[in-house]
Amino acid sequence: MQKPTKTKSKRTATVERRTKETAINATVDLDGSGTYAVETGVGFLDHMIEQLARHSMIDIFLKAKGDLHIDQHHTTEDSGIVLGQAVAKALGDKQGIARYGFAYLPMDETLTRVAIDVSGRPYLVWKVDFTRSKIGEMDTELFREWFQAFAQHAGITLHVETLYGENSHHIAETCYKALARALRQAVAIDERQESRVPSTKGQL
Repeated sequence: MQKPTKTKSKRTATVERRTKETAINATVDLDGSGTYAVETGVGFLDHMIEQLARHSMIDIFLKAKGDLHIDQHHTTEDSGIVLGQAVAKALGDKQGIARYGFAYLPMDETLTRVAIDVSGRPYLVWKVDFTRSKIGEMDTELFREWFQAFAQHAGITLHVETLYGENSHHIAETCYKALARALRQAVAIDERQESRVPSTKGQL
């Protein structure tokens, strides 16, 4: 008698957020191929979320319309909120995931380290300094807001530290790429875990 094969559940999610400041739709597939379509109205933020998708191998489709006539703060923060919520929703009860991930990401003169615990306990440690106040039209202070929103709503403990670097573009890009690589490890299914949650508490 042939043993029945276990059906792999799809780890996808769609989240919509509408406020007086922004309207955002996002869909993620944790087991994707790094496909993306990102439109926030903030060019450099689009570029960073595209890097996140490509290097995490998570498919990300995100469209945001925000009050950019005021500034880029609401659009940046809310895109982090929605992506975090989508990742959390796609993870479900987190059965079988590796849970932890880390990456050292070099880019020319810059080196950034990211470590993640998909713990259900949101926390951000941010040790990143930029040498310029803007990259293109984007204020560099907004990157911390995006990472804070993402960590809070994905329910992850997230440590980001740029060990050294001079070029602000490189610093920002290594933060997103290192997040991508660490997240890719953390949400991957560990076959030895089978249907277990990776915690002695029995839940995350």
